[in-house]
Amino acid sequence: MLLLDTHVWLWSVDGDARRVGRRARHLLLRAEAREGIRISPVTIFELVALHTLGRVRLARSPEQWVRHSLEAAGVRVAELTPAIALDAGAIPRAVLADPLDRLLVATSRHLDAVFLTADARVLDYAERTGAVRVHDARS
Repeated sequence: MLLLDTHVWLWSVDGDARRVGRRARHLLLRAEAREGIRISPVTIFELVALHTLGRVRLARSPEQWVRHSLEAAGVRVAELTPAIALDAGAIPRAVLADPLDRLLVATSRHLDAVFLTADARVLDYAERTGAVRVHDARS
C-alpha cells in the first residue's frame, strides 16, 4: 500500500511524468492495480489551502478536482483516527517541524504503507530514524 504526499498526488493525477521517477511510477501502477493507493484527509486540506493561497493551480475547482481524482482506480481516503493524531503529536517538532508532515508520517505507519514523497525533510527523517517506510517519488 502507498500513501501519497500532497505533491505526489497532484503530480500523478496531472500526469507530470517529469517529476515522478520511473520506480515511483512502477510502484503507483502496482498499487493502483490492487486499489492500494491512499491519501489522507490532511492531503485534501493541504491541496485546497495551497490552491486558495495561489501556490497551486488546478485545472478545475478544488471540489471537482478532488472528486475526479478520488474516482481514479485504486485511490481511497485513509481514515484520520485518534491513534494517528496521538502518534503524530508524539513526533518531536525538532525532528519534523511541519505538523501536516507529522500527521502523514503517522498515517503511513498506522496503515503500514510506504509514504511516497519528494519532501527532503521527510526523507531525511525516515533515513535518520527508520520510523517510517518511504520512497523518494523522484526515483
